[in-house]
Order: sequence, then structure tokens, then C-alpha cells
Amino acid sequence: MTTKFTPEYMLSRVLYRDGLMLVVDKPAGVAVHRGPKGGGAFEDHFDALRYGLPKPPALAHRLDKDTSGCLVLGRHRKALAHLGLLFKHGKIGKTYWAIVEGGPDADEGSIDIALSKLNVERGWWMKPDPKGMPSQSTWKVMGRGKDAEGKPLTWLALEPVTGRTHQLRVHCAASGFPIFGDNIYGTAPQFGGPVMHLMSRGIVVPISKNKPPVAVTAPVPEHMHERMKLCGWKGDDSSRDQVTAVVAGDARVQE
Repeated sequence: MTTKFTPEYMLSRVLYRDGLMLVVDKPAGVAVHRGPKGGGAFEDHFDALRYGLPKPPALAHRLDKDTSGCLVLGRHRKALAHLGLLFKHGKIGKTYWAIVEGGPDADEGSIDIALSKLNVERGWWMKPDPKGMPSQSTWKVMGRGKDAEGKPLTWLALEPVTGRTHQLRVHCAASGFPIFGDNIYGTAPQFGGPVMHLMSRGIVVPISKNKPPVAVTAPVPEHMHERMKLCGWKGDDSSRDQVTAVVAGDARVQE
């Protein structure tokens, strides 16, 4: 990916800001933090997001390298600790959108498949394992369609009840409908294939005890537009309720 992470670019990715946190629209193709092999990372450019504070914000959670969308950052140490507890105890609502190959027969359902690490060498890679960590996801069909070759595609809204590494990707693949473009658990080639069609669509954060939870929505990335439209997405977000967020005390409609 040739994206230049200039300060202006980073500021353009901000979806929400208050005194405690930021929600930014992470692009696909960049790791949120450096792995054991090094390389560039999205967090290397967080200094542009200080907004006057002495230190840059930090990651409150992570998204896979090829997953785009809502990423929550804590603006200081106390906020980061609070957000960490909210994530740990499942208090934050997360909705993902994906295009999957094939698709489930029903219109909604759940997946309950325990997961464990594939092996030590593969690091983050996961596998279904009856003796692994309990892992649950829910899904709902948003639309169905076919590609140019007549192969079925399905647009799913997914919610990870638990937060295991690669959970949605493994759950979809193990259920017979891998995420389009997934080069680990799906059918995409390891190199040179399409970008994975998975995004963190929306997030709901009860950051304050005295105010309603903050709900933020990320725009659909360009690489997903074509197949989303094949599955009925109108391209104007008329398929969802409007989501509002508050920035510096002013309400605005996301996107």
C-alpha cells in the first residue's frame, strides 16, 4: 500500500474526538503496531493526533492488518486504562461488515466454535479447537448477490461476542463461508490477491457514566464497494440508521 501517512492524512481519518478518546478510520493494508519482524505501523503516526496533549494517543485495542474501519485510541494513560477495562469486560459494542463467499442458508444466527493458536511458528494464526478458548459470534445477512462468474456472495453484519484473535475470520471459514480476500483462512492467494473484505463498521463506547454511549460509524472502504453493491448496498448508507457522534460538544452525523 502506497498511502503516505502525513499529518493531514492522519487528521482526515479521525471520526470522533473527545477529551478521553479518538475513533479513527484505519485503512486496510497497514498493521496497527509493529510485529516481531518490525516494519511500519499505523501507530507510528499517532503524534499527529495529539490535539495539544503532551503525548500521542495509544491503541485501546487492535484490528488485523487487512481490516479497515473503527479503531479506538485512548488520549492519555487514565483514559486508556478505562477503555481497556471496557474492552476486557465486553462493554463495547462492535459491528463488522464483511463480504463472504457463498453464505449461510438462514438470515441470521450465531457461531460457537472454540479457538486456539495454530502453532508457535505462526504467531497470531488461529484454528478451531474444542479444547481452546470459548468464542462466540453472531451474524445477520444484510444482502445477497453473485459475482461476474455467477458465484454467490453474501454481505454479513457480524458481532464478536468474545474478542479472540482472527475470531470472525476463523468462524466464517469454519462455517463454510470464508471472508472474500482472506489469504489465511479463505481461498485468496497468499500474495497478489484482492484486499480482504472485512471492516469494523461501527463501535459503541460507554465512555462516560453520565452521558449516552458514543456511537461511531466508519465509511465503507473503496475496495469493498463493488461487491457490496452486488449484494444490494446502495452506496449511500440508506441501509442503516443514522449514527450520530459528539465532537467537542457538537452533534454531527458520521460521514
